[in-house]
Amino acid sequence: MSSALTDLCPCPIVQAPMAGGASCPALVAAVADAGGLGFLAAGYKTADGMYQEIKQVRGLTGRPFGVNLFMPQPEYADPAAVDVYRHQLAGEAGWYQTPLGDPDSGRDDGYDAKLAILVDDPVPLVTFTFGCPTREVIDALRNVGTLTAVTVTTVEEALAVQRAGADAVCVQGIEAGGHQGTHRDNPEADGSGVGLLALIAQVREAVQLPIVAAGGIMRGAQIAAVLAAGADLAQLGTAFLVTPESGSPALHKQAMTDPLFTRTELTRAFSGRPARGLVNRFMREHGPYAPAAYPEIHHLTSPVRKAAAKAGDPQAMALWAGQGHRLARELPAGQLVEVLAAELVAAKATLGQRGAA
Repeated sequence: MSSALTDLCPCPIVQAPMAGGASCPALVAAVADAGGLGFLAAGYKTADGMYQEIKQVRGLTGRPFGVNLFMPQPEYADPAAVDVYRHQLAGEAGWYQTPLGDPDSGRDDGYDAKLAILVDDPVPLVTFTFGCPTREVIDALRNVGTLTAVTVTTVEEALAVQRAGADAVCVQGIEAGGHQGTHRDNPEADGSGVGLLALIAQVREAVQLPIVAAGGIMRGAQIAAVLAAGADLAQLGTAFLVTPESGSPALHKQAMTDPLFTRTELTRAFSGRPARGLVNRFMREHGPYAPAAYPEIHHLTSPVRKAAAKAGDPQAMALWAGQGHRLARELPAGQLVEVLAAELVAAKATLGQRGAA
């Protein structure tokens, strides 16, 4: 099955599915045409919106690509805690002159409707985040020729994915930008995530599935490192976020290398789930008080984040970024794939010389 996964792309380079607009059809096609594996992010889109983007990608490239789905979330948020946070954000709503969003705007992200489309009109690869799909879902996709992979952050999650029958795991280290793809959001585990190289080694010994490695990867030498550690492919998000084809706002792209933003942290401030982003005012002021309530907090803060972006103010935007954000290069996506591939070849040659010595 490793060969089936790696056969999707000549280069072992995957463009991460970044929900919120970054992973647009133009980016997916550019990466695919350069030999990498492009990914659409279906999260936060309607089922029809996802389908329209799939059709756009097919019109731009004949190469394989993938689609990522968010798993429906259980109802465990404390409504009282969400209400307290709503009151805390009243000043933000006033400053940006926008009402706060409705926290009860939905929690399944149109999962069933999106699945129905992907079974009816298959794509080469479908991945899942925030949980593991049932064996029935995986079998339905396999029956139409679609490979499946699930994001994991622990060995236990990887074992659950193997039991469910998925074709691969996407091993996400604590370094990764954006949301941690934990299967169960446990506030007591905040900050206890494992680094990518250590996690690859643990998962490699525990399961017999191909591994896609994700978290902080920005250079070809890092790709060589995760492949040497046992991964089959390397997934990069922040590296592609700053490309001209990316659909991210210009403010978000500029912030990646702006000296004003010196570090990243995991926060619940914007969505109610741990996610890594550049530390800004909103994160500093509200992060310590944000409850474990996803997607309620995501819906609640959405209008503020959009208003801040419209106002040109990055201090209240969710500036998702991995720990390697300072290494971002503003290259066209296809050229970035080529540069990364060349760096990978050079790194492998250097490793071979050192091994021979």
